[in-house]
Amino acid sequence: MPAYQRLSGLDASFLYLETPSQPLHVCSVLELDTTTIPGGYTFARLRDELLLRIKAMPEFREKLMNSPLNLDHPVWVEDKDFDVDRHLHRIGLPAPGGHAELAEICGHIAGLPLDRSRPLWETWVIEGLGGSDPQSGGRLAVMTKVHHAAVDGVTGANLMSRLCSTEPDAPPPEPVEGAGSANEWEMAARGLVKFAARPLHLATKVLPATVSSVVNTVRRAASGAAMASPFTAPQTPFNASITSHRNVGFAQLDLADVKTVKNHFGVKVNDVVMALVAGALRKYLIDHAQLPGSSLVAMVPVSVHDRSDRPGRNKVSGLFTSLHTEIEDPGERLTAIAATSTVAKDHSSAIAATLLQDWSQFAAPAVFGAAMRLYANTRLTEARPVHNLVVSNVPGPQDPLYFLGAEVQAMYPLGPVFHGSGLNITVMSLTGKLNVGLISCPELLPDLGAMADDFAAGMKELLAAAQ
Repeated sequence: MPAYQRLSGLDASFLYLETPSQPLHVCSVLELDTTTIPGGYTFARLRDELLLRIKAMPEFREKLMNSPLNLDHPVWVEDKDFDVDRHLHRIGLPAPGGHAELAEICGHIAGLPLDRSRPLWETWVIEGLGGSDPQSGGRLAVMTKVHHAAVDGVTGANLMSRLCSTEPDAPPPEPVEGAGSANEWEMAARGLVKFAARPLHLATKVLPATVSSVVNTVRRAASGAAMASPFTAPQTPFNASITSHRNVGFAQLDLADVKTVKNHFGVKVNDVVMALVAGALRKYLIDHAQLPGSSLVAMVPVSVHDRSDRPGRNKVSGLFTSLHTEIEDPGERLTAIAATSTVAKDHSSAIAATLLQDWSQFAAPAVFGAAMRLYANTRLTEARPVHNLVVSNVPGPQDPLYFLGAEVQAMYPLGPVFHGSGLNITVMSLTGKLNVGLISCPELLPDLGAMADDFAAGMKELLAAAQ
């Protein structure tokens, strides 16, 4: 068997859908306390610690390989010329070093494409957070970018966990061998075999599962037990074609407040998260006199790692759910969101877990690229958005966490945005806090920071409703 690893169709689709204005990497922004680093912080020490951990992380040492003869998707191979200094960068935060300055730098970095000739990741060390001097003990921000072809929510969190530890002086893990190299002819031959087997797989597996899911959806829709439908979302300012520019926003809330609301209304933490998103969107759109009369629709990624035996790093499905932004009362809105989410999750779990992965095996670079350009350059992005935004909730550890020895005070995840859906809100719970990362396109949402600030107001509303 070859040492290299072939991308699944779903992994590769994030390569095929990428355009200059739609880079498809995922990011995380960490706020760190450097006083916990054994021996104190220096950039050289952090670099050395990172390199030790990368030796145990083959995913960070692998690059793409393809050839015109290959009829299947590209493969991951070891980068024999790997150099950490091509991926690790250092930058200073302008005074006063607050969240506004951090968001401006992170937005610029988020808009930069990754170099496909190298392993598809970058880490930016941003010094001067809060105006402090990290050399004498202070705060840092670290922004990491990884291409979506290499990670989804689960595999991305797993990568970050291997860069972190529960003790500041934890020893680095043992080195792990990488994927190895590939021969172009062997890669092409194996790709031909897989390509030839696709029609049989389509006829015996994919089509029957698709028909079953469609029939089930029709029945559920007839009985009112189906999730929100795609292309039913109302138009908003962030449902349009995006540019290559990015802006980001951050919010941090107390997880204890979220649980207070959860317990009072008898709902789940995720329902409260969705209600916070809905409240922030409603307030922002009202302030701009642009609130639609019907509910906004969110697409929520759903991990199927525990239900899928397919190869690949992206094992994800998705569901559509109403945010009930048309409801004024925050308590009633939360109750409606909880009911809608239950229906959407039941519907999603009834759909074959591997359906998206199986269909994406038929993804072709030319077809995906042409379709995305057509969609981006027509009025469809505004007239008929598939959904309004992507919302993701990622649970994290509640014990103290250390990144290369520095205590993690916040971890803000940032997902990609797409033509027609120019807003992504990802939430991560970590050590008693709820960290909210927002990313958009400044041409669509020039004041994204105001939307981030609305999360605190939304939390106060829900706490008042829980009295």
